[in-house]
Amino acid sequence: MDIELARTFLEIVSTGSFIRASERLNVAQTTVSARIRLLEQKLGRPLFIRNKSGASLTSAGEQFLRHAPALVQLWQRIRYQVAVPPGHRAMLTVGSEVSLWQPLLLDWVLWMRQSLRDVALRVHVDVPQDLISQVAGGLVDVAIMYAPQYRPGLKIDLLMEEELVLATTDPAASGNDLDYVHVDWGADFMLHHGVSFPDATPVLFANLGPLALSYVLSAGGSGYFRMQAVQQHVAAGRLHLVSSAPRFSYPVYVVYSANTDEGVLAPALAGLRTLTTVKENS
Repeated sequence: MDIELARTFLEIVSTGSFIRASERLNVAQTTVSARIRLLEQKLGRPLFIRNKSGASLTSAGEQFLRHAPALVQLWQRIRYQVAVPPGHRAMLTVGSEVSLWQPLLLDWVLWMRQSLRDVALRVHVDVPQDLISQVAGGLVDVAIMYAPQYRPGLKIDLLMEEELVLATTDPAASGNDLDYVHVDWGADFMLHHGVSFPDATPVLFANLGPLALSYVLSAGGSGYFRMQAVQQHVAAGRLHLVSSAPRFSYPVYVVYSANTDEGVLAPALAGLRTLTTVKENS
């Protein structure tokens, strides 16, 4: 079976719509429809019921959903195993969203190159919505993320609890004098932030933490940032923590396929958890 048929099926399940699936796959909606018709012909059963709100699974579609992720992941693992460099027993593709590559992903890759020398690595950094799709599709074996969305066939484990803290370049400033930069850290942060700061009037909005932090360090101001990201700047006196401001939890998760080779994944995850334990206790 053409593996693109299974990938297309999974995108429709994920988005709930043929139209949104075509946008994600960057193909025409007619192509998506044609792939599903061909898949249904091969299986001899209808997989989706289309309606005004999108597409829902038939009973046959529910059954196929149990196996489709494994099909895609098996094909990707076969491709990677064929491409394993001489002298290595396996290939592992690890990833993270942009905000986590430094230092966590970098430290993890350095650890694996020292401790798992017979495992070749591919390293991938991407935006959250694409990264979770790549893990679900078998393109990435394991990734570290904030607030991952569940996909069929994935396991999601809590890795560590980070804190979002209010930091400023001017320790004497207070209230509206803080030149506040609002960083979009997701729905949970927005909810709790709105309760704590109902009258906040940010001078700048940003959806990427490292970008906002670089701006504040260059232009001055304040914002909520990950404690791990600001510690070095606080120690150097470039930033100051606002002690009276509330802190918000920002957990980090590790996401991987339930079908990933345990012999390769288990020691890699053990090393990652050791690194995060050291960071939390430091």
